[in-house]
Amino acid sequence: MLNPKLIRNHPAEVKSKLETRGVDPSEIDEYIKLDQQNRDAITKAEGMKKEKNQLTEKIKVVDPKSVEGQALIKQVKQINDDIRSIEESQKEVAERLHYIAVRLPNLPADGIPVGPDEDSDVEVRKWGTLPEFDFQPKAHWEIGEKLDILDFDRAAKVSGARFVYYKNAGAQLERAVYNFMLDLHTRKQGYQEIIPPYLVTGKTMFGTGQFPKFKEDVYTVESTGMTLIPTAEVPLTNYYANEILDEADLPIYFTALTPCFRSEAGSAGRDTRGLIRMHQFHKVEMVKYSKPEDSYNELEKLTQNAAEVLEKLGLAYHVITLSTGDTGFSSAKTYDVEVWMPEQKVYREISSCSNCLDFQARRAMIRYRKADGSVDYVHTLNGSGLAVGRTVAAILENYQQADGSVRVPEALQPYLHGLEIIK
Repeated sequence: MLNPKLIRNHPAEVKSKLETRGVDPSEIDEYIKLDQQNRDAITKAEGMKKEKNQLTEKIKVVDPKSVEGQALIKQVKQINDDIRSIEESQKEVAERLHYIAVRLPNLPADGIPVGPDEDSDVEVRKWGTLPEFDFQPKAHWEIGEKLDILDFDRAAKVSGARFVYYKNAGAQLERAVYNFMLDLHTRKQGYQEIIPPYLVTGKTMFGTGQFPKFKEDVYTVESTGMTLIPTAEVPLTNYYANEILDEADLPIYFTALTPCFRSEAGSAGRDTRGLIRMHQFHKVEMVKYSKPEDSYNELEKLTQNAAEVLEKLGLAYHVITLSTGDTGFSSAKTYDVEVWMPEQKVYREISSCSNCLDFQARRAMIRYRKADGSVDYVHTLNGSGLAVGRTVAAILENYQQADGSVRVPEALQPYLHGLEIIK
């Protein structure tokens, strides 16, 4: 959630920046108008309560049956009626104000590309050499089905589209990939490993910005109102909700492997085959809590933490800065790490690394106490480290051989008991 003082004191800047994210400037105008009405109503009600208290004190020292006493009692009654009317009106204004506030996205950071969508994203850097084949490379789903390690048809029979059975070496490869990722993050990069809840409350989803705007993108259990997590970002970021941390403890790094559940609303017709866009998938997530002055440096390190997974697996990638229109709701700046997929001859997203500044911390009330005793909001960051199914897909495509077999990246062989080739 945005800082109300920022909107109040710098409306032109807020309107200009949010307009690049598709927000109608009239929404900010309405917010400012309602904010003023809300504060005026609160001030007026407080003044009337003070006046009522003064009159009540006078009533105590006069005969309540006297002309003066009756006049004072009548005056207090009228003030009570006026306060009630003001507070009822103020409540309606506050509800509308809150409705707008929680649906405004984060302000884009200075310097990121301005544009409406992914076509305005800008490449930052590349790593690795694109593989060359002396045969026509196949798509990962074709490779997986041929090797009998992926079964999409039976998954569709059981659960519908966008599900998969991992089998035999496929299941072992998936497990090897996420164990390798977790070991790298925890043993080398300094993250604490967490196994979080997979079901969370609506309040928790609000804290990270998924609710109320993106309710159609998730699965909610009707009988309980609990939601299956779309990413471990949700429970990891909310770990310290409604708490005050010590400055000396920052930064804090968390990582977790979880299943993720997404309805993929609005994705009809996109990536209908394979592991790229699933309703259920594994992902290793990284989350950071940072002091405000350190958060952009932490974003650079977070992005490299994700990229290092690909480097150790020998998978070529590039990093792009997302444009204002392509950046996620809660983020001020996002880097996407995209891995090379030979069959499509394109880079595909495998990690998004975002700095949310204090946007999520304000929603979830995550603060820290400075050395001087003052309290401020932390900055939160999150990134995939990585999406496991997409990593498996990239391995199958980049390490495929002419006979249909797949070489196992050297970094994963210890996790597969020395297996070098899947055939």
